[in-house]
Amino acid sequence: MLIAIAIVALVAAFVSVPLRRAADASDAAGTDDDDLAVLEARKQAKYREIRDTELDRAQGKLSEADFQRQNAELRAEAIAILKRIDDSRAAVAGREAGTAGGPDPGSAGDSV
Repeated sequence: MLIAIAIVALVAAFVSVPLRRAADASDAAGTDDDDLAVLEARKQAKYREIRDTELDRAQGKLSEADFQRQNAELRAEAIAILKRIDDSRAAVAGREAGTAGGPDPGSAGDSV
């Protein structure tokens, strides 16, 4: 009886390995999606700040010098967010290409 239970347990463990790997991969993909969603939300918020600053200047609430300083800061922050979004998307695409059995897109031809 114990031998039969041990055999069933081993077979169940062997059969469930691919299922557990798929679950781990989907968890990693979910984390990437969450990170991208946060970055996209930050991007939209930064765009709103830029529009608000432009509106404040148009309404005379900001001097031209203050607008130029604040506008430059906000646009620099927006560019940094956009770069992080691009990096995150490239990392996801690289991992997906790696799991599909294809070559890593960043590994060939980078040594110039």
